[in-house]
Amino acid sequence: MTDSPPVIEIRNLHKSYGPLEVLRGVSVAARRGQVISLIGSSGSGKSTLLRCCNLLEDSQAGEVLFEGEAVKWAGEGLARHPADRAQVTRIRTNLSMVFQQFNLWSHMTILQNVMEAPVTVLGQSPAKVEPRARALLDKVGIGDKADAWPAQLSGGQQQRAAIARALCMEPKALLFDEPTSALDPELQQEVVRVIKDLAGEDRTMFLVTHDMRLAADVSDHVVFLHQGLIEEQGPPATLFGAPKSERLRQFLSATAPA
Repeated sequence: MTDSPPVIEIRNLHKSYGPLEVLRGVSVAARRGQVISLIGSSGSGKSTLLRCCNLLEDSQAGEVLFEGEAVKWAGEGLARHPADRAQVTRIRTNLSMVFQQFNLWSHMTILQNVMEAPVTVLGQSPAKVEPRARALLDKVGIGDKADAWPAQLSGGQQQRAAIARALCMEPKALLFDEPTSALDPELQQEVVRVIKDLAGEDRTMFLVTHDMRLAADVSDHVVFLHQGLIEEQGPPATLFGAPKSERLRQFLSATAPA
């Protein structure tokens, strides 16, 4: 399996918003079953990198590869964009993203939210999708909320529904963008437990998080971003136990639990 290409690979990626360069040449890869955590202060480029993985953001230079297949680009610099929309759609259907805000459809029940993408995007029959959706809601601990509306659920329950929705696409990788930061500490733990369970299932995951304990517990590899560059990276035991750079030591000191 080590000879197979990474599920997601980023090579020397540059991303700017006008004159502001947010990513300044970042390379990172996740092989099958790996959990990669992206950490760093606000504005370091973590979420932007994740969105570039999923082609929600266009980058200006560098490569994005999915299972060894490079994204085709047209144009240059700030005008660069994916050249093959069918390729983008195919890649996105294999990379399910869980956002900080839950983004559930308020006019659909929780079960309908989870079923929506496989039915409308993949063209699967509702009869085929519904048993899988119900099983996933059971998996994340809210099977009894299938017929509830999003507004009737707590933030932690809504985020778990969003995770079930991502899983229902049966993706090759999961991308988590600050999945617990919009939640109260008590509700965060509900979501953390689900993420830890998923990490133990040989799933490929990219995780952007401010929760250092979660990153330490679930990651195979941790990447510390600072000012759009990788300042330091390595196994969690090394990165958290013996950081080499002064900037990482400062960051960990500031984010350590009281």
